[in-house]
Amino acid sequence: MPSPKEISERLRKILELEKQTGYQDTAVLGGLEGFLARVADQLTSPSVPLLLERVSRYATKNLTERRVIIQELEDLLPTLELAEPPREKETSPSPAPSDDSLKKPIRYAKGVGEQRAKLLKKLGIETIEDLLMYLPRRIEDRSVIKKIAQLRHGEKATVQGRVRALDVIRPRANLEITKVAIQDNTGVLYAVWFNQPWLKTQFSKGERVSLYGQAERLYGNLQMSNPVWEPADAGFLTGKLVPIYPATQGITPAVLYRLIRENHQLYHAQIFEILPEEIRARHTLLPRAEALKAIHFPATTREFEQARKTLAFEELFLFQIGVALERQKMVHQPARKLIISDHELEEFSAALPFRLTTAQTKALAEIRRDLASGHPMNRLLQGDVGSGKTVVAAAAAYIAIRAKTQAALMAPTEILAQQHHERLMPLLEPLGVRVALLIGSLPPAVKERTQQEVAAGEVDLVVGTHALISEGVQFSSLGLAIIDEQHRFGVIQRAQLEEKGDHVHVLVMSATPIPRTITLTLYGQFEISILDEMPHPKDIRTYWISEDKREEVYRLVAHELAKGVQAYIVYPLIEESEELDLRAAAQMKEELEQTFFKEFRVGLLHGQMSDEEKKQVMEQVRRKELNVLVSTTIIEVGIDVPDASLMIIEHAERFGLSQLHQLRGRIGRMGQRSLCFAIATAKTEEARQRLEAFRDLSDGFAIAEEDLKIRGPGELLGLSQHGLDTTFKVADLIRDLALMKAARDEAFQLIQLQRESSTPLLEEFRRRFGDRFELARV
Repeated sequence: MPSPKEISERLRKILELEKQTGYQDTAVLGGLEGFLARVADQLTSPSVPLLLERVSRYATKNLTERRVIIQELEDLLPTLELAEPPREKETSPSPAPSDDSLKKPIRYAKGVGEQRAKLLKKLGIETIEDLLMYLPRRIEDRSVIKKIAQLRHGEKATVQGRVRALDVIRPRANLEITKVAIQDNTGVLYAVWFNQPWLKTQFSKGERVSLYGQAERLYGNLQMSNPVWEPADAGFLTGKLVPIYPATQGITPAVLYRLIRENHQLYHAQIFEILPEEIRARHTLLPRAEALKAIHFPATTREFEQARKTLAFEELFLFQIGVALERQKMVHQPARKLIISDHELEEFSAALPFRLTTAQTKALAEIRRDLASGHPMNRLLQGDVGSGKTVVAAAAAYIAIRAKTQAALMAPTEILAQQHHERLMPLLEPLGVRVALLIGSLPPAVKERTQQEVAAGEVDLVVGTHALISEGVQFSSLGLAIIDEQHRFGVIQRAQLEEKGDHVHVLVMSATPIPRTITLTLYGQFEISILDEMPHPKDIRTYWISEDKREEVYRLVAHELAKGVQAYIVYPLIEESEELDLRAAAQMKEELEQTFFKEFRVGLLHGQMSDEEKKQVMEQVRRKELNVLVSTTIIEVGIDVPDASLMIIEHAERFGLSQLHQLRGRIGRMGQRSLCFAIATAKTEEARQRLEAFRDLSDGFAIAEEDLKIRGPGELLGLSQHGLDTTFKVADLIRDLALMKAARDEAFQLIQLQRESSTPLLEEFRRRFGDRFELARV
């Protein structure tokens, strides 16, 4: 006796043959209905009665009805391999879907089965609930049905007509064109498909069909290439608003739509409410079941948007529940109070060779309050390149040290750590603070001695890299951990530094400007201080120059170099072509030395150099032994040369907008007049927008806002690294900023009140976000 899997495979081949032979019911001896009747008793799948019902009287159906039946049978095929669960009594009726039906693996969904389940898992669909929550990225309005004569070139529309002719053309090897003439009472339209040979058996002359696609006028004829089509009376993919789902190979958007529709009919009664009624009422949100129905099967675009708003709010609300819990946990944890007098803090300010800006003063007051609160500080200090974050960090370290604890500053690279060390020493050592450097490239003896001094409490502030979290590093009494460029450290590394002390206060710094509301989501457990004021207002003029004017730029830069200034020339570094890029940068250095800059000293810096080699080059730049630095890694090493005032960015179209702004921040750091040239050819509309924004905008937060508009949040915020690119399936971090704030306020209020209704919310938060929250929140 053949197995259910073997029967399923045989039926699949029969259905395929039935389509290829034009639905003539000749694919199997005795007809399709007879075949299924013969094998039905060999199957235990619960879908067998439905299968037999669908195929009943198949031989008497017309062509359109047969096509629909075959499609439905193909959808049911995967279920034939499922065994029906045993029943207590043979006579008892089939049980209705239970409350936990939505949690069942996706292979048990109607129309799925083992093979299709594997494909759906690629889309993150692992349960029946995941399928119902797999939301369309947009809807397409196919509701307006136009006459063929009304179509205009380039217009997308739905048309209906009768099949008048079908032709198959083979203009060359590996290319087969199926061409169908469709006629209504106003004209003829040609539908064309490429390399889809099975389509030639799908149409019958005189049959009414519905098409949706983009009309083109070619050689005097109207044509649609690869249009969506179906029988005119189907009303499934045309003649209405149709949701468009992200798909994968083997699962088309149309198949997803059909699966969702059929399973929604079965399981909609099990969709439970998540949001409290009073919150839904306050924000005019739909009930959850209604929202899911409306987003998959909207009657109007307004209904679709209201459903999307409801589900986006729900998603953001649940995420902020997790954020609120993290914040609450921090608030209730004890920490040492780090308090100093006004007089001691004034000593720090008086020792500075400059006055703090209003923004720096405000940030310092916030940090001082946190350190004295008796709970662990968790504060994000955010500011543009050159906004003075290091000085604020120095003041925070000074408070911790005067309060009889140690401080540590962890930077992502050795160059950046050395730079911080060199800048902090003159600020703090005159005040009696002992500052040490701890990085991997130190001689073993120096490293060991420094570790001993840190453990003995003989060092007040230690600056370093990942070396700070190694097992060999022990602190006498770590009170404050400062982490620079937060996004470059994972949650584990940050936790390892915090664990070097007892409930350590944490200050993280970021030079990536991010709109405040989005920051609240990304860094929700942090309080936020923003340095939106520059100690030295920058005077940088930015020009976008086409590649054919490159020589003019280099002649101008040579003229400026003669005045004693320094210049950077930056090359992008793309991993796939790293060797090519390095070769191009090295070749550029040699050419410049022999041509435009033959009177000047030119250096080279790239990522394949050792740390010692990088350090030597940077020392040469700082001592002005180099006039020009050709570099591929300027952002990575965090160059800080106050006198640099010229920059040329080659192939600027290969950089992101925020990267370009970070690069530009390396010149004009003392407020001197500076010039930045972006040499690029914009090959795409996005590249043009990016380069125009770079040329026209100088404020980091304005740059960040524009970057969000152009590219969305993914690249700007590094969301793939955070896990947020897949965490938010409905919410859009750009268009839903106001919604995000409202969801945050509601979530924080609910957790603060410790309402009983929050218990199921917490369960849903853990189910939906799980481990990804740990990644997303840092």
